Amino acid sequence: MMTGAIWLATLLSLGSAGMKWEPQDSHTTVRLRGVSAVDARVGWASGDKGTFVRTTDGGVTWKAGTVPGAEGLDFRDVDAFSDTTAYLLSIGEGDKSRIYKTVDGGEHWTLQFTSSTPGAFFDGMAFWDEQQGLAFSDPVEGRFLVIATSDGGATWAPLPAEAFPPALPGEAGFAASGTSIAVRAPRQAWFGLGGAAARVLRTTDGGKSWSVATTPLATGDGGGVFSLLFWSDTDGIAVGGNHQRHDDATGNLALTRDGGKTWSVPPGARPAGYRSCVARLPGAPGPTLVTVGPSGSELSVDGAKHWTSLGTPGFHAVSASPTGKRVWAVGDAGRIATLQRAPAPSPPAPSPSRPRR
Repeated sequence: MMTGAIWLATLLSLGSAGMKWEPQDSHTTVRLRGVSAVDARVGWASGDKGTFVRTTDGGVTWKAGTVPGAEGLDFRDVDAFSDTTAYLLSIGEGDKSRIYKTVDGGEHWTLQFTSSTPGAFFDGMAFWDEQQGLAFSDPVEGRFLVIATSDGGATWAPLPAEAFPPALPGEAGFAASGTSIAVRAPRQAWFGLGGAAARVLRTTDGGKSWSVATTPLATGDGGGVFSLLFWSDTDGIAVGGNHQRHDDATGNLALTRDGGKTWSVPPGARPAGYRSCVARLPGAPGPTLVTVGPSGSELSVDGAKHWTSLGTPGFHAVSASPTGKRVWAVGDAGRIATLQRAPAPSPPAPSPSRPRR
């Protein structure tokens, strides 16, 4: 079996030319929007109609299920910690925004949170560890709404409204992949928005106070920040664009070198269109990043300075395991694929020898 170090070295030496998406059977046909790679063998995904899927053998087999009582919900985010423990977040106005948790591999689910705030619409969640996490909603009446847990989701409570700067008129988040919120130990967190401005809010004290920065990502109806990722306290990436124009690369990428205080567009090629999610392969230099969207996906081995195509099959979300040995992406009609090394072409057959005259 190829070790993680050898796999990463192969990826870096070959670039996207040596990688391909290998389809797997999810055993569902619903649209999948969330994915969480626990390790090389365990992964979870989530989607429409109350659906979740789980694998414990690297995707050789996936088992699909439906959360009882959630058949009408769209699970846009899944955060998993093992083959038994995972959280699901559903989107929608009113009580459609919910959080469920399982501790027995999806056999049973506990409804932990149901939104009761008029006008709220939750977009994503992220966890520092299995016990501590955040989830955020679109602003309500000009105020940001973020809830937090410190007891594994047994209780969720809103952070004080005065901890946040005012929201802009029409400002909203995006739930395309559940990754427009990110956290980093011990107390850092960020979430992205769109509308009149593509902004990122940031905390360094676990949510007690928040600052805001404007990014150069697309703005206007359908435009903004769709996914955030940080690989150090200072270095991170925001991807997005306009979800109404899948092939438009305008405003789809920005980097920060100061923890999200400022954002800029890197030089070089960019992903080919709107991108809804980005993941990093831990342990790889560069760093190595994969970004996906409905029109295709790309790989960067130099920290987003250059991108090369992984093909045109569209995905909504992507996740890499903590060791980088497994990358899964999910999309429409139950699509699941894992990133694999493409087989080397067979050498040409030798020409038959000719007799001497």
